[in-house]
Amino acid sequence: MPYRRTDNVIRKQAVRHARIIAAAREAAAEGGMAAVQIVPVAERAGIATGTVYRYFPSKTDLISAVVTAISEQEIAAVRQAAGTAPGPVSALAAAIATFAARALRNRRLAWAVIAEPVDADIEPVRVAYRKALADELQSRIAAAMKAGHLPQQDIVLSSSALVGALLEGLLGPLAPDAGENPARTREAVQTLTLLSLRALGVIDARARGLVVQVALPAIGEGG
Repeated sequence: MPYRRTDNVIRKQAVRHARIIAAAREAAAEGGMAAVQIVPVAERAGIATGTVYRYFPSKTDLISAVVTAISEQEIAAVRQAAGTAPGPVSALAAAIATFAARALRNRRLAWAVIAEPVDADIEPVRVAYRKALADELQSRIAAAMKAGHLPQQDIVLSSSALVGALLEGLLGPLAPDAGENPARTREAVQTLTLLSLRALGVIDARARGLVVQVALPAIGEGG
């Protein structure tokens, strides 16, 4: 019986934790990280403020947890898309396109997680997100290179440069805003994917074919 009570407590704690993270994510999607405040998040989650503080002693702790949760979700989506592709180059294209499409689908949240000015204490978590994305792309570049589909290159440098190009093209101050137009968003994703494949050494005709074939997440849907 004591074991069952302990198990039930753990389950309830996990549910509360998930509700807090979900509420903080919603707040960030609406108003950026500046909107992630303990009291409003507690109200949104339907949880007492004191309870939120037991899980997250400070706003920095809460924001860090939100960034970590979102980064894990996004990397998992990229990995899943690449894993279902028929070959190493199409897997690379799927990974790039999936990241881009999901970022543009909720551009405000993506900007909040990656680019919005925040406290310096949050930066290590953001860097970890960038590194996880670079590592995922690096493994796809390495596989395509091993199969003879890409020229020999420094995969660490290539993947890092690719992350920089994607973040600047999607979320940087010079990035065009596709707004709520699905056609413009799809075009932006395809343009960035094509640019990335060309930069890595995929010949133009094949790069164009991969961009046309890659399955993009539905624009305008959540998740």
